[in-house]
Amino acid sequence: MLTDEYFAFAKQCGCTHLIIHLADYYSKQIVTATNDSTNYGLAKGGEDIWSAEHMTDLQKMAGRYGLCIYGIENFSPADWYDILLDGPGRQEQMEVLKQIIRNAGKAGIRSFGYNFSLAGVWGHQKHPHARGGAMGTCFDSSEIKYDAPIPKGQIWNMTYAEGDGTCLEPVSSLQLWDRLKRFLEEILPVAEEAGVEMALHPDDPPMDLLRGMPRLVFQPELYQRVIDISPSKSNKLELCLGSIQEMTHGSVYDAIEQYGGQGGISYVHFRNVKGKVPKYDEVFVDEGDIDMLRALALLEAHNFDGVIIPDHTPEILCSAPWHAGMAFALGYMRSALQMASKGLLKEILEQGEGSYEG
Repeated sequence: MLTDEYFAFAKQCGCTHLIIHLADYYSKQIVTATNDSTNYGLAKGGEDIWSAEHMTDLQKMAGRYGLCIYGIENFSPADWYDILLDGPGRQEQMEVLKQIIRNAGKAGIRSFGYNFSLAGVWGHQKHPHARGGAMGTCFDSSEIKYDAPIPKGQIWNMTYAEGDGTCLEPVSSLQLWDRLKRFLEEILPVAEEAGVEMALHPDDPPMDLLRGMPRLVFQPELYQRVIDISPSKSNKLELCLGSIQEMTHGSVYDAIEQYGGQGGISYVHFRNVKGKVPKYDEVFVDEGDIDMLRALALLEAHNFDGVIIPDHTPEILCSAPWHAGMAFALGYMRSALQMASKGLLKEILEQGEGSYEG
């Protein structure tokens, strides 16, 4: 999607900044004794997608449309599976990731989103549960075997090596937190020097266990544990409003107050949902359980100066379902930001939740 057509679409919808994906993290790559390459990060033209040159070229391309690439979301699982699994190639892979962050900094990319997870984003379904029967992403644990183990050779829904018919051995929550801590202790000094923020996404779906593996941030208060690992200015959060709303306790508004008040938010996934785990639906930005204008008002009150992006959105029934759904979300967000610029969102906080018709 990093093409002239999509850059023009983003600009026409009123975007100023972009969060992009470079990793093809659902592709399969089989590693054998004669092929030990684990980095499939090559664009169609053969160039290394993680090189400073490639990122800089993309930044220049976006710039021609008056856009700035603010962040990149997700490493390729093929580049850091042994970091997640604490495997034998961990240190070698850490050096790869450090260079990716240096390259991002050279290209003027401020934020790098990551999801420190073994099971990854898994178990979502598609149902016509959004307004008017629009098709959207949902999660219903009764429809899937959410405790299905992860085969060896897979991580984050991706096959990186030939399996042997067995599955990954379970690890404890303490072990996973220790792996995150070691990762941050090594990557944050590099990120800080490069001028890049490392932004952790919460678990999606936010369950304490998925596929037999523990999760890190499946309740809002667990984000604080991440921040407390390091006071580095590069240790930030990717605040996904939908994922937080899906959690079983706490609130989106309290999370914004807590983490926005600490200056801990790098960028925001601005999406809405109905319900909580173990069953929820991702819906149009203006019809879910979150008062999105109140959320935006709270971000403004805490002087958030990062980027908000639509993230997932239902598809609108037409010849271009994704484009129409995304344009609807962006139009809502543009309008909300214009309200903020006129000081109208402050009234929402003063009057309290539910004081207007959403």
